[in-house]
Amino acid sequence: MTTQPDPIDQPQEPHVLPGVRASDDEREQVVQALSEHATTGRLTLAELEERIGLAYRSVTRDDLARLTADLPGSGGLAPASSPGPVVRSDSGQRRSATKWIVAFMGGTEKRGRWRAAERINAVAVMGGHDIDLRHAELDSDDTTIVAITVMGGMDVYVPDTIDVEVGGFSLMGGTGERGSRRPARAGAPRIKILAYNLMGGIDVWRLPEETKDMPLKQAKKLAKRAE
Repeated sequence: MTTQPDPIDQPQEPHVLPGVRASDDEREQVVQALSEHATTGRLTLAELEERIGLAYRSVTRDDLARLTADLPGSGGLAPASSPGPVVRSDSGQRRSATKWIVAFMGGTEKRGRWRAAERINAVAVMGGHDIDLRHAELDSDDTTIVAITVMGGMDVYVPDTIDVEVGGFSLMGGTGERGSRRPARAGAPRIKILAYNLMGGIDVWRLPEETKDMPLKQAKKLAKRAE
């Protein structure tokens, strides 16, 4: 008669630790990296939409790492097994040259007095942005706004005293230049807006200087009369 092995001799199933859960900051970090790659052509706007959706639904850091595994640079997250914390920029006094504004199935507003970095990356996926620069403090005399919409919308408002240059491309969407046709003030700062739309739209409004302190709705009405 054969004897059954003692239960202690039975092979044990390996204990697999679940992946380290991702934080909201880490999800935002990956979304910013994906958006940056879309502006350089490594991701199409359709791929960007898909990956941003996956990023916000990611549960673990490994889920996030897979979204940037085929992209160069260190903008994404390393897998949870790799040593060391997420690398962040230094905490010195110098202001960041880039500011991110991201909306996913929601909306944001930048109005009133705020600091506008030398480069602003604004991404709206099934959402929208209102970016009002009338009272913004520009960190540079040459500001670039990279605006990306995927099934979303965005309005950018600038005073007509500032020089504005608009470029980019659209697929089943469009970019409009609205408002005042008054020439910019000599020696004024320049704002370059690169607009990329996939089934979305961006309107760039030049608002008359005399409407600077008016509510935005009233300022837009006067800007329409100046078209």
